[in-house]
Amino acid sequence: MSNFGTYIRQARETHRAKDASFSVRQLAARVGIEPSYLSKIERSEQPPPSQQTIERLAEALGEDADVLLALAGKVSDELQEIIRRRPKLFGELIRQLKDAPDHAVLRVVREVRDGEW
Repeated sequence: MSNFGTYIRQARETHRAKDASFSVRQLAARVGIEPSYLSKIERSEQPPPSQQTIERLAEALGEDADVLLALAGKVSDELQEIIRRRPKLFGELIRQLKDAPDHAVLRVVREVRDGEW
């Protein structure tokens, strides 16, 4: 994946190709930030914004907030809290899954979700 700013710009421009309301100015207004700030983020002249701003960008662009947060080098407060409740267990789980192929990780997720242990 590319860096955060590049990803945001590509996502916005993909939407803008179909919908002119995805200009820097209009997206910034929907997210509640200044257009110049969004432009600097897209050009990687500013570090990624706060979690709340990233979540609003994700919503406006139809993107997964966890993916954008990861690109920004962040983890949501919700996931941090989940990990803090059982740090050793989740640390081990993540280490065991880090090199697993996507289909194997998805299988684990489905088994947990569906209760098929």
